[in-house]
Formats: sequence, structure tokens, C-alpha cells
Amino acid sequence: MKVLVTGHKGYIGPHVVKLFQNAGHQVTGVDLNLFEECAWENLPTADNELSKDFRDLTMDELSGHDCVIHLAAISNDPMGDLVEDLTYANNLRGSIDLAKKSKEAGVPRFLFSGSCSVYGKGESLDLDETANLNPITAYAHSKIETEKEVKKMADDNFAPAYLRNATAYGHSPNLRIDLVVNNLLGCAFVNGNIQIKSDGTPWRPLVHCKDIARAFLAFAEAPREAIFNKAVNIGSNEENYQVKDVADIVQKLLPDAEIVYTNEVGEDPRNYRVNFDLLSEVIPGFKLEYSVESGMVELFDKFKEHNFSKEDFDGDQFVRIRTLKHKLNKLEVAQ
Repeated sequence: MKVLVTGHKGYIGPHVVKLFQNAGHQVTGVDLNLFEECAWENLPTADNELSKDFRDLTMDELSGHDCVIHLAAISNDPMGDLVEDLTYANNLRGSIDLAKKSKEAGVPRFLFSGSCSVYGKGESLDLDETANLNPITAYAHSKIETEKEVKKMADDNFAPAYLRNATAYGHSPNLRIDLVVNNLLGCAFVNGNIQIKSDGTPWRPLVHCKDIARAFLAFAEAPREAIFNKAVNIGSNEENYQVKDVADIVQKLLPDAEIVYTNEVGEDPRNYRVNFDLLSEVIPGFKLEYSVESGMVELFDKFKEHNFSKEDFDGDQFVRIRTLKHKLNKLEVAQ
């Protein structure tokens, strides 16, 4: 299978490239290289590397691929709020245009990296794919609006699917520390305390970034009818946590670290516990390799291996919004 992966040098992308290549597939990677200096380990090299904005992909570059895996995005709520126009230009209009071009180029399968953040302020617990959507950020709005528009394109020759990923965490060659699990563990590792910026009660579904990559591989290899035009939550029922629960797991690894509630962000309106039953129906036998606890142990060992420091935690390298602020001049909002 020939697959094209946008954002292959980001946080999840390196796992996607390696897993697909290990499974015998040929990978074309497309990346603007905004975060190339953020990597703390060597990134796997795609079989074909295109250093460009995915919005500039040509029909010729898309043609001949069996599947497009669309990861590239302004990648979380804070960055979406920082550059709202760019978020809609990139995540929404750019993604819809990519799906259209993929279909016109004859690509039969399109896998979109969505988010459980579309549930926003959840109206109930254990939200499944039929639950009401309450997106409260530009990032979440861009994800759900893209789903709606791409769904209209599905037909006998074009099979899209929408992977609504739980909140990512864990080790990646291109590490991010601006994610709740990674942030709490990193804070404890370098500062000796675990700083919770809310009251610790909001629910989050959590999934290791490599398990997200494994889900994309499973969807790419699944029978067409199994995934056709479906939105599917990616995670596990057992991996829903309140933020305070994550802090407790960190404290197991670092018993001397004190849990501190700073309350600097006040009440966090993003609060959603998610049901993942559909995933096992669509991809029978698919199970996560990681729990938060095992993923945290792996990342803790990586912190030690790389001598992760306070300068690393407070610096720009592993916090995407800080890097993005320095590079906004490299991105132009599509008109």
C-alpha cells in the first residue's frame, strides 16, 4: 500500500511512519518542518519526503496513493485560540480542500485525524459517537466542521473515516510537553512538584500517541465497509481519568513530589468522559498497548535517558505554542 501522511514530522507522525513501514507499506511524508528542531531523537525518514504545506499538494503528488492520512493541523486548543484565523484556514478549509483533491486524484481512502475535544463540555458521562457535540474552541470547531463537509464527499470510490482521538500523551521522537500527562510528569521531574492549573476534576480520555498511530494503521488496512464514512472515538473505556487521577499516578513514580493546585485557569469548561465501544466493533481485536501508567513509566525513563532539565521544561523546544509564536511569519492564512 502507498500512503501519504501529512504532518509526518510532528508528535504522532513519526510513529505512523515507522509503523506503516514496518508493516511493509510505502510512505510519502508531507511536512512544512515548522517543528523540525523540536525533535529530541532522530525522526524516521519517509520513503518519499515532501517539504511543503499540505495545502500546496498537487494532483500529481496525490495521485497513485491508496490512502491519505491527514495529521497536519494547528494542533491544540491554546494554539487554536492564539491564531484562530490560521486554525480555520489550515485545519478546516485546508483539510476540506485536501479531501477534495484526494478524491479527484483517485485516492480511495482518506483518514482524518479528529479529536474527542469535539464533545467539549460534555452533557453526560460516557459520550459515544452519537452524543451531542459541544465544541468550545477553534481547534474543536475546525475538527467537527471538517468531518461534516468531508462526509458529503463519500461515495463508491472515496471512503473517508474520522478518528476522534482521545487526548494524546507519551514518548515520541518529537516530544511535546504541552499535554496534560507529559506536562504533569515533566513538572514533577524537574521541579519536584505536580502543578494542576485547574481544580483537578475535569475528565479527559487519554491515549498514547503510538496507539493513535496503531489505530491509523488498523483503519488503513481494515475492510472498506468497516470504516466507510464513520467517526470513531480512539481510546479505551478504562483510560478515562480526572486530572487529579493523573497527578496521583505521577506521584507513584515520584513519591516526594507534592501535588499543588494553582487554580490559575479557574474552572476548565472542557470536561468529557468518552465511550470507545465502537472502536472494537469497527476494528475487532484492536486494543491499546499502553495504559497511562505504563506510558508514564516509559516517558519517565526517557526523561532520565535524555537528562531532561528545568531549562527543557521551561524552554520553547517541547512546547508547540512557544515555537509557533516565533514562526508565524512562515505560515500564510489562505484567502
